[in-house]
Amino acid sequence: MRLTTPARRRSIVFALLAVMFSAVFAVGSTPGYAEPSDSEGASAKLRKALDEASRGYLDAKTALDRSTQRQTQLTGELTKLEADHADKVTKVRAMAAAAYQAGRLGTVSALLGAESPDDFVERVFTLNAVTANEDGTLRDMVRARDRVTAAKATLAEEIDQQKKQVAIMAARKKQAEDALTAAGYGTSTSGPTGLVKTAKPAPRNSDGSWPKESCSVDDPTTSGCITPRTLHALQQAKAAGFNHYVSCYRVDDHGEHPKGRACDFAAAKSGFGGVASGADKTYGNNLAAFFVKNADRLGVLYVIWFRKIWLPSSGWRTYSGSGSPAAEHTNHVHLSEY
Repeated sequence: MRLTTPARRRSIVFALLAVMFSAVFAVGSTPGYAEPSDSEGASAKLRKALDEASRGYLDAKTALDRSTQRQTQLTGELTKLEADHADKVTKVRAMAAAAYQAGRLGTVSALLGAESPDDFVERVFTLNAVTANEDGTLRDMVRARDRVTAAKATLAEEIDQQKKQVAIMAARKKQAEDALTAAGYGTSTSGPTGLVKTAKPAPRNSDGSWPKESCSVDDPTTSGCITPRTLHALQQAKAAGFNHYVSCYRVDDHGEHPKGRACDFAAAKSGFGGVASGADKTYGNNLAAFFVKNADRLGVLYVIWFRKIWLPSSGWRTYSGSGSPAAEHTNHVHLSEY
């Protein structure tokens, strides 16, 4: 057998060291596998349409919820005002009966011809046939009547406002579904479910709307930035036990990542790899279910996982990609925040 020369042996050793060094360097520079592709399995046009549709839907839903709460409050106030008005009417009728029995009203026939308490009041004022005390009773009833009328008008305005918001929500839902259909996706489907923890709600404005936020806080998963609400969602996911590799900020030409409003949660513990299976897929299912259940608390714009997308307007819809695990989201859960 031919033996290698010392020079050849040294060459082989150096080659092996080079391969080992490259492997170590690669592991040290990338925590796991390759990051998802920039396109996230969708065109810029589709991502923009989904962003606009979901934002518009959530804005309208917030306005609807606010109006519904206002309607409940107004309905309670109206009930009290109507009861107060009824009490005032009873007092006016008692006053009219007493005046008739005492024979004080010289124009009794005109007064008794009134068809309602309010009509009676108007005739009394016209005839100027009451005492100062009786005048106060009558005026109390008129004020109570006016308050009831104003409350009913305000309540009707709230109901009209709700109809407008419902119409906007329907239009935004159609916008999202049309965009998905045009891209070849969008069939209604079921999504992952399960018992998941409840997240702490992110801060809202006093009117219930989501505050506008910029990429202003450090991203703990990269050297970039994210919004405070995205950071809150990330922290809540970790608090719920989802501690696999995550990457949020990324330089793209479109989408939410460069705005600090999106994170990719790897199904595998070490990073983004091939199609998730077994425990890794279960992990992804549970994480996606966590974000969907807590969507209203966290300000979720949409969730993508395993060839499906969840939208606040439409629930789970089919969502494919170019065929790679990253594009089809079979190796990570994508979260987009409002």
